[in-house]
Amino acid sequence: MKKFASLLFVAILGGGITLGAYKLLEEESQTEVSNLTTTSSFNPVKYNGTPISSTNADFTEAADRTVHAVVHVKNVQTSRQPRSLQEFFYGGGEMRKGLVGAGSGVIISPDGYIVTNNHVIDGATELDVSLNDNRTYKAEVIGTDTKADIALIKIDADDELPYLPFGDSDGVKLGEWVLAVGNPFNLTSTVTAGIISAKARDISEYDSNPQSFIQTDAAINPGNSGGALVNINGELIGINTAITSQTGSYVGYAFAVPSNNARKIVEDIMEYGDVQRGILGVSGTSLNPSIASELDIDAVEGVYVAYVEFESGAKKAGLQKGDIITNIDNTKISKFADLSGYLGTKRPNDVVQVTYSRDGESKTVPVSLLKYSTYVIEKPGLEVREVSAKLLKEYGVKNGVIIAQATNDKLKRYNLKGIVITEIDDETVNSVDDVKRILNDKSPNEPVSLSFVSKGGEKKQIIFQ
Repeated sequence: MKKFASLLFVAILGGGITLGAYKLLEEESQTEVSNLTTTSSFNPVKYNGTPISSTNADFTEAADRTVHAVVHVKNVQTSRQPRSLQEFFYGGGEMRKGLVGAGSGVIISPDGYIVTNNHVIDGATELDVSLNDNRTYKAEVIGTDTKADIALIKIDADDELPYLPFGDSDGVKLGEWVLAVGNPFNLTSTVTAGIISAKARDISEYDSNPQSFIQTDAAINPGNSGGALVNINGELIGINTAITSQTGSYVGYAFAVPSNNARKIVEDIMEYGDVQRGILGVSGTSLNPSIASELDIDAVEGVYVAYVEFESGAKKAGLQKGDIITNIDNTKISKFADLSGYLGTKRPNDVVQVTYSRDGESKTVPVSLLKYSTYVIEKPGLEVREVSAKLLKEYGVKNGVIIAQATNDKLKRYNLKGIVITEIDDETVNSVDDVKRILNDKSPNEPVSLSFVSKGGEKKQIIFQ
């Protein structure tokens, strides 16, 4: 019993000593804090000599401004429903309208111009647009750019509409707060927040369509396509376009077309009726340690020039195969998406300052951009462009247009880039304008006959039903 009492006393004493020590430390800590606040000045942490400060971002004003300028876009299509087996095999049936998809759009002017994604409005017979205040309108398509997945549509309202001003997407910084506003899963006026996760992101480097997206971790789901990505000032810095997901829903990665690119496309459509693309005249690949090792070069950043097009601005400026483009107009070029993204804001005849490295020496030259004239043959799904006389000579033909890429998912698996089309429906093709003229006279249901010539001189003719 005495032993137990002794142990109890020791335990109580130990607890008292611990508590006393804690109070003593607390008093000393408070004294130190008091001394710090009265005798010391605040010295902020610095990064590269610049003070770092943190703020609590307020999204309320930006959100309120944005939700009124983001609309719900519904894609309505007319289809023929066969009522019998005979109508199924030989055509005919009842015409019906149906909603085949929905997305978002951003009002960019008080008179009703709206920018959205091309895939949101593709194939629509009618477009229904709903505003945040539940007013609905019919919209007309002003123009599209399938390559960048941007479309411009317009509604006619009786009064001026709320709209978003374009911001400078080149000026956004990694880690910057952003809001994504749209209509996911038909939930109108939904706002999500996140940061800029990456810039100049190409989702797939092997789809023959180099892109330069803004990546964000703001939640974007089906229905957000065409919606707004804005900064905390409520400025439009991107058009939400895509996600990468194995489930079809958001898993942490979302992508937006930069506002500088979208604005340039919209301005081109409004002024010229189509998109005016300026080309540098080079093709190549992004450098990394693996590719640098294969090429036996030291550089691990930049764009390696694999080919310079004949009569292009790059050719005239003296660029050669093996050059490494590192900078353009004081914008650092680390990968091909940096280059394609910047050139996407330029037009034909614009002059850019290209810095490249050759044999360890750096040089900057002015390069005049040429017009990139393309056209998409909807059937079978091929984008074609002009081809130089020198390249035609290499193919052993006198005329034609060259395939830039396949736009049909089934054809993307084949390496069709670089094949020359010399005839369409037995008519000679000399230019993209000839392609437009021949196909504009055809109905969508008519078969199309294409005559091809490969670089090896092999000729083929294929009829697409």
